[in-house]
Order: sequence, then structure tokens, then C-alpha cells
Amino acid sequence: MEKLYTAKATATGGRNGHVQSTDGSLDIEVRIPKEMGGPTGTYLNPEILFAGGYAACFDSALSLIIKQSKVETGTTAVTAEVSIGKREDGGFGLSVVLEIEIPGVDKATAEDLANKAHQVCPYSNATRNNIDVTLVIK
Repeated sequence: MEKLYTAKATATGGRNGHVQSTDGSLDIEVRIPKEMGGPTGTYLNPEILFAGGYAACFDSALSLIIKQSKVETGTTAVTAEVSIGKREDGGFGLSVVLEIEIPGVDKATAEDLANKAHQVCPYSNATRNNIDVTLVIK
């Protein structure tokens, strides 16, 4: 792979700690979600960060596919729902549901565009055959 960009961040304290990127654009505290025994309140956690990254990345891939396909659409939106849970064989795993909105096209066209975006999105390529990713066309 020819590297185009590299992001670098350091975490200390794990899920109850601090994350900072080397360029300073990310400088946050993270906490275990209250559903997993963490404190009450609104805090960032790895799943929220992953959901935001995946949603943004997939929407960009979708825009690329729409442009390449020369299809007229409205403004697209992608919502990523990232779940963490216990695996049957031990440890923890993730699953993702991507809710994809492509206004201005029929459902078959939207599904085709979303499936093509799923083939080029770097997050989709990284997770393929590793975690369950479900595409839902809204």
C-alpha cells in the first residue's frame, strides 16, 4: 500500500484515560460507558470515536461512487451504530450497522451505490471478514 497519510495518537489509561494525537487536533478524555459500568454522564469512548470515523469515511466513499457513477442525488448521510459485546469464545467483539440515506434515487440504485461504496471505503476494507457490518438503506 502506498501511504497517503498517517495519523498518530497515544492513549494512556485505556478506557478510563486520555487520548491525544501528535498534531494536537485530538486531545480528549475517554471513559467506560455507563452501560458497561462506567460513570454516569456523557463521555467519549472508543466506540463513539470508531462510529464517527466510520460514518465520515463511508460517506466520503459514497460521494466518490456517486460522482464516478454520474448519478444525481440529494445530500447523503451515514449513521454508524457501533456495538461492543462479549464473544462466545471469550473476549469482546464489535458489530456495526451503517444507516445510509441517499435522497433522490430509488431503493435499488441506493443499494447499488452503497454496496459499491462498501467495497472502496477503507473502514469497510479493514473490518471485512473481521466484524459484522450491516448496511441499511433508509
